Amino acid sequence: MTNPTERALPANSMVESHEGDFGCTVMELRKLMELRSSDGIDQINVHYGGVMNLCSRLKTNPVEGLSGNPTDLEKRKQVFGQNFIPPKKPKTFLELVWEALQDVTLIILEIAAIISLVLSFYRPPGEENEQCGLPVSSPEDEGEAEAGWIEGAAILFSVIIVVLVTAFNDWSKEKQFRGLQNRIEKEQKFSVIRNGHIIQLPVAEIVVGDIAQIKYGDLLPADGILIQGNDLKIDESSLTGESDHVKKSLERDPMLLSGTHVMEGSGRMVVTAVGINSQTGIIFTLLGASEGEEEEKKKKGKKQGVPENRNKAKTQDGVALEIQPLNSQEGIDNEEKEKKVTKLPKKEKSVLQGKLTRLAVQIGKAGLLMSAITVLILILYFVIENFVIHRRPWLAECTPIYIQYFVKFFIIGITVLVVAVPEGLPLAVTISLAYSVKKMMKDNNLVRHLDACETMGNATAICSDKTGTLTMNRMTVVQAYIGDTHYHQIPSPDALVPKVLDLIVNSIAINSAYTSKILPPEKEGGLPRQVGNKTECALLGFVTDLKQDYHAVRNEVPEEKLYKVYTFNSVRKSMSTVIEKPSGGYRMYSKGASEIILRKCNRILDKKGEVMPFKNKDRDEMVRTVIEPMASEGLRTICIAYRDFSDGEPTWDSESEILTELTCIAVVGIEDPVRPEVPEAIAKCKRAGITVRMVTGDNINTARAIATKCGIVTPGDDFLCLEGKEFNRLIRNEKGEVEQEKLDKIWPKLRVLARSSPTDKHTLVKGIIDSTVGEQRQVVAVTGDGTNDGPALKKADVGFAMGIAGTDVAKEASDIILTDDNFTSIVKAVMWGRNVYDSISKFLQFQLTVNVVAVIVAFTGACITQDSPLKAVQMLWVNLIMDTFASLALATEPPTESLLKRRPYGRNKPLISRTMMKNILGHAVYQLTVIFFLVFAGERFFDIDSGRKAPLHSPPSQHYTIIFNTFVLMQLFNEINSRKIHGERNVFAGIFRNLIFCSVVLGTFISQILIVEFGGKPFSCTKLTLSQWFWCLFIGIGELLWGQIISTIPTQSLKFLKEAGHGTTKEEITKDAEGLDEIDHAEMELRRGQILWFRGLNRIQTQIKVVKAFHSSLHESIQKPKNQNSIHNFMTHPEFAIDEEVPRTPLLDEHEEENLDNPTSGTRALLLDGEVTPYANKNNNAVDSSQVQIVASHSDSPRHSLETSV
Repeated sequence: MTNPTERALPANSMVESHEGDFGCTVMELRKLMELRSSDGIDQINVHYGGVMNLCSRLKTNPVEGLSGNPTDLEKRKQVFGQNFIPPKKPKTFLELVWEALQDVTLIILEIAAIISLVLSFYRPPGEENEQCGLPVSSPEDEGEAEAGWIEGAAILFSVIIVVLVTAFNDWSKEKQFRGLQNRIEKEQKFSVIRNGHIIQLPVAEIVVGDIAQIKYGDLLPADGILIQGNDLKIDESSLTGESDHVKKSLERDPMLLSGTHVMEGSGRMVVTAVGINSQTGIIFTLLGASEGEEEEKKKKGKKQGVPENRNKAKTQDGVALEIQPLNSQEGIDNEEKEKKVTKLPKKEKSVLQGKLTRLAVQIGKAGLLMSAITVLILILYFVIENFVIHRRPWLAECTPIYIQYFVKFFIIGITVLVVAVPEGLPLAVTISLAYSVKKMMKDNNLVRHLDACETMGNATAICSDKTGTLTMNRMTVVQAYIGDTHYHQIPSPDALVPKVLDLIVNSIAINSAYTSKILPPEKEGGLPRQVGNKTECALLGFVTDLKQDYHAVRNEVPEEKLYKVYTFNSVRKSMSTVIEKPSGGYRMYSKGASEIILRKCNRILDKKGEVMPFKNKDRDEMVRTVIEPMASEGLRTICIAYRDFSDGEPTWDSESEILTELTCIAVVGIEDPVRPEVPEAIAKCKRAGITVRMVTGDNINTARAIATKCGIVTPGDDFLCLEGKEFNRLIRNEKGEVEQEKLDKIWPKLRVLARSSPTDKHTLVKGIIDSTVGEQRQVVAVTGDGTNDGPALKKADVGFAMGIAGTDVAKEASDIILTDDNFTSIVKAVMWGRNVYDSISKFLQFQLTVNVVAVIVAFTGACITQDSPLKAVQMLWVNLIMDTFASLALATEPPTESLLKRRPYGRNKPLISRTMMKNILGHAVYQLTVIFFLVFAGERFFDIDSGRKAPLHSPPSQHYTIIFNTFVLMQLFNEINSRKIHGERNVFAGIFRNLIFCSVVLGTFISQILIVEFGGKPFSCTKLTLSQWFWCLFIGIGELLWGQIISTIPTQSLKFLKEAGHGTTKEEITKDAEGLDEIDHAEMELRRGQILWFRGLNRIQTQIKVVKAFHSSLHESIQKPKNQNSIHNFMTHPEFAIDEEVPRTPLLDEHEEENLDNPTSGTRALLLDGEVTPYANKNNNAVDSSQVQIVASHSDSPRHSLETSV
């Protein structure tokens, strides 16, 4: 390395000219942050003269921070940049139009329309020749022949409309998605000291020179250098790939990097690089540069099979879309992805996605077959009639006319295909999810992964934290045991010996994070505000209640004077702080869970404040008479103790020797009242077939008392409350490995898991998800707030992180963030999830009725009359426009409480239940009867000319216009029927709560009137009389009456009905899934079906990725940090990776009694997630949340799930 002082001179002279008044340049700081450990320290000391000197160069005060003067901040932003990394450019509208045009069905239609257009302008000499088998044209037909181009043009026009609608949808999705991302970014704040005050600042506002407070659980928003730290450990795996935690200290390694996680301890740092100049930003910029080259390469190799490539690009994202908390994270993820793309775990698709993709493929195949047969029959019919029956010769001049006929047949065939493929389905899914996500925001659910929203509807088990989720997280000390006396109220300060009072005040004031404090209330007469760790705030409140001032103590012993801090973590379950005594020697204050600290005490203070021996029998007596009574009232018990070291300095690193022989000062009982709305919410969960389990780090008696207050356990129930130790003893074998059979005996009855570690929580969640007990695969939701909840949140089907108390790490591992930390918001999420599922089912019921009828009409009509009663353009109007509108109308139904009165559908419940199948077929029968009556007898009934077997360019007939009009009106009224899918009679219930629905139905009706009256030749329509309109309306309204008749027929009696849209069975998947990054159900089908060009036709397969959270808008390679070697899979040493594919048992659908006598064909639930068993956890000392609370996972009891359906 060159001599740093030599380099400093030119740099400093440059400072004068370019960098304003700061004593270092952006590039110097960038170079500095690239150094590690001793190199970094040398550079700081030699070049800058130490950290304090660096602070003065950056014109900042290490204690007070920046002044916060706006001009100074602005100047810093100009010189050193902003803490923001520009996101990848979104796709332009034209790019999205181009993507929408890639759809094979549309391409075929475009080609057919162009051929039709070209041929319509071609006037061959043989036109008048009767030998060509055409009737000789009358003079009126001349004008009609001239108008032959209209149909081709109309098809092209409708294709353009479809493309624009699709592109606009994608564009608005992307826009919405970016809005959501920005919102998440804005919500990320960080503690910064400005003007001597600690303030919460949005991450983008942080500037170079800021003094940031860092604490356990933070995700660092910028690069910096440590000024002061306590027991600080950082997980740098997101940058280095090394999963070991790096100890940070002023002497060893003060360099802190953006995008890394604080796993333990606390401290202060001076920010030295932000945005694109930070380490993460540099990587991100490099990635941006290389991406352009990559895309060039991709374009070259992308000539064939565009839709295929699009799918591949999307499946490579691997796991599920992750909205990163800081843009820069995307960069890291991209880099990680480059290395890890081969190792991605197989990830099961969301339940709904799997079922929809499968269903769409089946429908598409059927449509393809029907359209092929239609074209074949039409061509054969024409050839046989002309060349076999009439024995006409094939004349050269007639060829163009024959081709025109063939093109017409081809267009009819394509039309059948267009109608068969449910184009509106991906749209319905998108709209439903986007609508739900937007509304869930108001219900305090910030959804990070779209499919979590729908998975939540299937949840069978919720594992909840206690503190803050079920309780109010406003803690107060209500009882205390001091000097042999149990005070049931806060004692007056006079009742305590001054020496003891002094010890209590010092112990609490010094041995708690200096960021925890009590502030005066915001409103007159309100409660004082608690800032920081709530347990510590309760203790500080206790000091205030004793009429003492903790500020005075903290001013006397500022944070810099603390000699050594053992911060709280989930392994220690205690916190200790060492200070030097003025008279020499050291004193250590400790606090923590009472049973843990008391075990380490061998002395106790008596009434007079004298030290007395404290033996085991005294401890047992105290637990029985003090701690258990407190705990049974739902109080959390905390013990405060101290120890003096007078003979020399001990070895601080051997914790086991330091944390013994303590002297107990006091035990306090802290109350955290249950949130008033929680018992009602838990009762709703029970009614909805969801088991709630409480997983907490608290004492078992406290946990049981709170669980009883909430209604999680009710007296007389057969349930288990276990402590973490006991739980592990019951589920592990002699080698300490978790055994699924043992776990399966425990979890169904387990309701409370107390004194649990994050590993226990992960073990429980994983055990419930992997379990084969009961006929359903459990769908588990978990709440978590601590850094160590990451693995459990990731393993769960849906992870909820706490928006207020949650650490950044927990939020990043989660699927949904609860912005109010309240359990009732989880119940709302369940309601929305079920609503999404129902909305899709409603739309399917409507869509499939339209499809079945249109396909059959086009097919039979074409075969019998050589012409489809519904023309191509009419079909496109019905299919695309009505689908688009109907998906909007049916997918935006607001949820109702009644959704919580039924059990979860489960993974294997088919999308289309037998009741829905009854409705689809029933309405199809009515519509087909009406249409065939009109086709073959309509002209006699209405006394008009027949439209059947019309010549090639004949004008539209009233006959076929009536058929088209009736068909559309029947769909319109059937849309109202489709609002209910469980056989309810009142289809109008709550219709006015959904304004979108009302306006769509009205809008479609008005459009239909305009099309019929003024659509003319392009829509093959002609004006109708008023009486004909009334007949059409009357037949349409008949749909509603027919719906009532259908719902009268009991579903059980229709034995022949089958469901459709099952989940995928496990055997099918494992057989085909080798080597696939993601199990794509459609791919499986296609491999078997070998219908290669069908890939593109099945647009759904491409579009349905939408469910993955408006995927396309994001960087192609964002993925869940599951692929980073970070805490999130703090159990991923490759040697432990085991395949957890557990066979599932065939199920029986008991949700609808009609299925009892008709077992479904062994559909299996599917589980393929390469997680590792918890005993492989090498990292057990990773830190948990600053309170002793951890969430366990939970699952449902077999008794409950017996009734859940397939």
